[in-house]
Amino acid sequence: MKYTFIFTTLILLALLSACTSTKFALKAYEKAKVHAPYDAVIVPGLPYDDSSNLNVILSARMLWSKKLFDDGITKNIIYSGAAVATPYIEGIAMKTIADSMGIPPSHTFAETLAEHSTENIWYSYLLAKKLGFKNIALATDPFQTKMLKRFLVKRCENMPFIPIVFIQLDPTKNRILPIPKINASKAFVKDFISLKDKESFFKRWAGTRGKHIDFNDKSY
Repeated sequence: MKYTFIFTTLILLALLSACTSTKFALKAYEKAKVHAPYDAVIVPGLPYDDSSNLNVILSARMLWSKKLFDDGITKNIIYSGAAVATPYIEGIAMKTIADSMGIPPSHTFAETLAEHSTENIWYSYLLAKKLGFKNIALATDPFQTKMLKRFLVKRCENMPFIPIVFIQLDPTKNRILPIPKINASKAFVKDFISLKDKESFFKRWAGTRGKHIDFNDKSY
């Protein structure tokens, strides 16, 4: 009985969290559409590996970025991430996926320096400015959006955000659709060392909080 109660409570909490995230994402999406089209949206990376089972959140971020482009919400997309947990540069792998999904390659860009979520935003923000983009937004999952809201306000001119509305990716089945298999050889790093092997937990945590960024250096 005790474990049944705990299990039921966890399920209810998960459902409540999902419901709250959906409401948050829908509200933010409707608000962001008012200021569309954006010159570019920033899509933070996740580890890519050359397997048939792509990370479901990475798939969702790719599909969401394509939807935003197809719907005219954004003109360009910046995919961000270095080779962090696998020997593939996330930004290049994601751009390759986006190009294979039918987004014109001239409208997709790879940011390849970022090793932490705050760096995804900051380095992509600098790259966007270098490319002449002015109206810029963040496009990622609701959880990461909430984690980065304060950073957007403090460091990136209160950058708007367009969190994934998961039910819009496949409203009939409410699941994440598959994305094309790619040749990721251009993203492969031969002598790769994972960030976990290079940095301690506390140093990685500091990086997540943006402590490794020199905010006085505005070049990319």
